[in-house]
Amino acid sequence: MKALIIAAGKGDRLNHLTKDKPKPLIKILGLSLIERVVLTAKQAGINEFLVVVGYLGDKIKEKLKDGERYGVKINYIENNEWQRGNGVSVLKAKKSLKENFILLMSDHIFKAKILHHLKQIKLEDGECVLCVDKTPKEHIDLEDATKVKVENDKIVEISKKLKDYNSIDCGIFLCTPSIFEALEESIREGEETLSAGIRVLAKKGKIKYFNIKDSFWIDVDTDFGFKEAEEILCNRLTKPTDGPIAKFLNRPISIRISKLLLKTKIKPNTISFASFIIGILSAFFFCLGNYLSIVIGGLLAQVSSIVDGCDGEVARLKFQQSNYGGWFDTVLDRYADALIIFGMVYGYWSLHQNIIIIWIFGFIALVGSFMNSYTAGMYHLFFGKEMKTKRLKIRIGRDIRLFLIMAGALSNQIFYTLIILGILTNIESIRRLYVLRNKQISDDSKTLKGVRC
Repeated sequence: MKALIIAAGKGDRLNHLTKDKPKPLIKILGLSLIERVVLTAKQAGINEFLVVVGYLGDKIKEKLKDGERYGVKINYIENNEWQRGNGVSVLKAKKSLKENFILLMSDHIFKAKILHHLKQIKLEDGECVLCVDKTPKEHIDLEDATKVKVENDKIVEISKKLKDYNSIDCGIFLCTPSIFEALEESIREGEETLSAGIRVLAKKGKIKYFNIKDSFWIDVDTDFGFKEAEEILCNRLTKPTDGPIAKFLNRPISIRISKLLLKTKIKPNTISFASFIIGILSAFFFCLGNYLSIVIGGLLAQVSSIVDGCDGEVARLKFQQSNYGGWFDTVLDRYADALIIFGMVYGYWSLHQNIIIIWIFGFIALVGSFMNSYTAGMYHLFFGKEMKTKRLKIRIGRDIRLFLIMAGALSNQIFYTLIILGILTNIESIRRLYVLRNKQISDDSKTLKGVRC
C-alpha cells in the first residue's frame, strides 16, 4: 500500500523556525518532521510514498531525494497552487493513485501502531476511514483542532468550528479513490479544504472512523505543538524495564546528553563503544587501588551507565534501531561489567594481599552480574505486561549494580560492595527462576484443563 503525504503549504505560524525552508523540514530531535512521517510509516510496512510539494518544494526533494537512504521509494507531485486549501493538494494526486492508499500530513507525528491497525480495515466500495481521538490528551490544542462528530461507525460532521463533537481529527486517513470525487465536488462548491471533502463523503455515508484510543499523535503546527512534541518524544524514551536508578537518575541526564548528540552525525553503535571505553577507564582507576583512584573509578562507572542509555535513545529518536545494535551494546556491557569488577578486586587485593578471599567474592559478584543480565531477557519476555502496568515496581538491573559500585567507591567500601553485589544479583536471579518456574507450572495446568479426554 502506498502513502500520500501532503507537504505543499508554507506553515506561517512557525515562520521563526522555517526561515528559508518549508515547514516539513523543521527539525525536531535530529530529524525533520517529514522524515519522521516517512520513517514512522515505514515501521508500519509502507515503502512507497507520493509527496505533494509546493512552497520551496525543491528543498524537500533535495532532502528526501528518491527515498533510497531511508529504504523506501519516494515520488513527487507538484502543486503550483499551494496557497489554496489542502484539499487541492490531495486532488493533485488523482492521476497517480487508482488504488487504496494512506493519506498523511507532513507535520503530524504519530505512533506506527495506528497505521498497522488502519491498514487491516476492510473497506466497502467508495468508503474511506479517518483516524480520530475520542479522548485527546492535554497536548492537543482543542481550539485549533478539527472537531468530528461520530455516530455508530460513521462520521456525520467535521469542522474546526463544530460545537457538538465527540472526537478530534488526527489527520491520518485510509482512502479509496472516491476521496478525489468528493474533493472535486466540494471544490466546485467553493470549499477547498480536505475537511470539506470529508463532509461530502459523510453526507453519502461513506466515511468511517477509527478510534486510535491511547496511541500517541500530535499536530506540530504551533510553538506550543513543537515544544510539546519534543517533550513527549523524550518522555516516551523511558522503558517499562527501566530500574529505579535508570528512571529517576540516569534517564533525565542521558536524555539531555542525547539531545546534544542528535545534532551530530554520531551513530548509536559509536555511543555504545564510548560507554564501553568509559567502563574500561573505570576499571583502570579501580586497579590503582588508592582512594582517589577508586572514587574516580566509581564515578566513571556511573557515567558509563548514564551514557549507556544514550545509544538506545538516539537510535529510537532517529529510527536507527537494529537487532545488531542491541546485541552489540549488550556484549560491550558484559565486557565492561567484567572489567570493572576485576578492577575492583585487583585494586583491593594489591593493597591487602593477605585477603585472598576478595577474589572469591569478586567471582561471586561477577557470576551474579552476568546471570542477572542473562535471566532478565526471559523474565521481561514473560512479565512485560506486568511491568507496563507497574505491578512489578522494582527491577534489579545494570543501573542498580553500577550505582552500588559508585556508592561503594565513594564510601571506600569495595570489599563489602562486592559482597552486597554478589548476594543481591544471585538472589534476584534465583528469584526469577522460581517465578518463571511457577508461571510455567501455571500455564501447563491451564493447558491441561483445556484438553478434553
